[in-house]
Amino acid sequence: MVGERRGKRVGDLPDWARGIHETYGSPELSKLKDIYHGPLIGRKSGLRKDDLIEILLDVRALPEDSDPWARGMLIGTSRNVVEILDESGQFRSIARDVIVELRLITHLRAPYIEDRELLTFEKEDMRRRSNLHEEAERQADGNDDSHVWD
Repeated sequence: MVGERRGKRVGDLPDWARGIHETYGSPELSKLKDIYHGPLIGRKSGLRKDDLIEILLDVRALPEDSDPWARGMLIGTSRNVVEILDESGQFRSIARDVIVELRLITHLRAPYIEDRELLTFEKEDMRRRSNLHEEAERQADGNDDSHVWD
């Protein structure tokens, strides 16, 4: 589903992607490249949060004379949708069922395991979710026994 990456340098980026790259803080792109060959532990590939992508949509799912390309920054994915911030700054949630091809233009972040900011965020998010679940359980039970030791 992922095509060949085009944005190895800022000069290689399409016009729509340059604006997002600048807004993002103009990271050095050559340090974020995929590595397909060599020892398995050193390989880095696949889509990452904040990647600049182009998505070719099935024209049968679109109104007549619509542009079949959606372009923007990857916000997130789920089993059913791909979420992007498109080239005009609009949030778009695109059903995977209508995606014909997805092209990686460039990465804007380091690979997942090397991305300290993302790992810190996920750790804090897990802690926050755990606290919310505990609070929901207390409210559902109607009692607060968090001060009692088992």
